[in-house]
Amino acid sequence: MATIKQTLDELLAVDGAMCASVVDSTSGMILGSAGTGVDMEIAAAGNTEVVRAKMKTMRALGLNDVIEDILITLGKHYHIIRPSSRKEGVFIYFVLDKGRSNLAMARRKTQDVDKELNF
Repeated sequence: MATIKQTLDELLAVDGAMCASVVDSTSGMILGSAGTGVDMEIAAAGNTEVVRAKMKTMRALGLNDVIEDILITLGKHYHIIRPSSRKEGVFIYFVLDKGRSNLAMARRKTQDVDKELNF
C-alpha cells in the first residue's frame, strides 16, 4: 500500500511527467499534489466537472459501467484522469509532456499506482 505522497512520487518518475494530484471529486479539493507546469487548484476543480459530466452522461445513457480513465490530448500535453478503484469519489490527475512521454506506459503506471493507493 502506498501513501498519496508515494503515489505522486511514482507518477513523477515517469518519463515526461510534469505534475500529478489526487483529488476529491465531491468537493474538487486536492488531497495531494506534486510537480509543476499546471495550476493544480484550477485543474482539480475543472477536472472534477469533467468526471461529474461523464458520470451524468453514463447514467443518462443507462450504461452500467465504470470509468477506467479519461484521456485529454492537447497540443503539448496528455492529461490522464483516473477515478480511484479503491476509494469512491477520488481521482488521480496526471499531466505529461506529450513530446517526452509514452502514453501507453503512463496510462499503465497510473493504473498500477491506483491499485496501491491507500487512504
